[in-house]
Amino acid sequence: MAGRALFVDYDGTITNLDTSDVLVRASAGPERWNDLEAALHEGSMSLRDVLAEQFAHVRLSLDAADALLAERTLLDPTFAPFVRACEARSWSVTVLSSGLAPLIRRALARAGLSHVAVHANEVDADPRGWRLRFRDDSDNGHDKAGAVRAAKERGLSTIFIGDGHSDFAAALVADRRFAKKGRALETYLRERGVAFAPFERFSQIQGSLFATPGSGASFPVGGGELS
Repeated sequence: MAGRALFVDYDGTITNLDTSDVLVRASAGPERWNDLEAALHEGSMSLRDVLAEQFAHVRLSLDAADALLAERTLLDPTFAPFVRACEARSWSVTVLSSGLAPLIRRALARAGLSHVAVHANEVDADPRGWRLRFRDDSDNGHDKAGAVRAAKERGLSTIFIGDGHSDFAAALVADRRFAKKGRALETYLRERGVAFAPFERFSQIQGSLFATPGSGASFPVGGGELS
């Protein structure tokens, strides 16, 4: 059996809220955030450009930003057990994010997951406005699909887990995909007839991937999703 590589989005997938949204709303105010989000969804700005402009409004230190996110956002409590279950089977788990690596690593460390690989953008936390250092030149600032393709080229079976706009391409490339219920990725895949399984918590994905045949513990899916 081929090895397995799991790729997981961070904001809104592992967390209950998009941490970038929380920081930008607190710094720029909801009106500016709404304007930039509208430009993204209308296609008049790329995610890369939206993120660059959004974070230019953030003037906190990394410590202050981390404290704010620790207060206002939560990690799915079933994510750490899910990671341990994958690691027990020698399946790799990598976080792919269009967010900020320093803040993601701090949050994962609090959950006892400092060893989990994180591929995300870096940042210069300038008090005059944060400047992002994107992972690549793609429109999203981070070509998540590229990481999935590279794993497939190494002969690995790939699984992608996400929720939003920056996850669209990576989800299409993966061999199997899970989409957070009620979010943009679920709608995107459903409209295109692409097989996926919806989820709300990582315990459901764990049940789907590791259920004993005949146990009835697999995660139920609707029409058109993964069997």
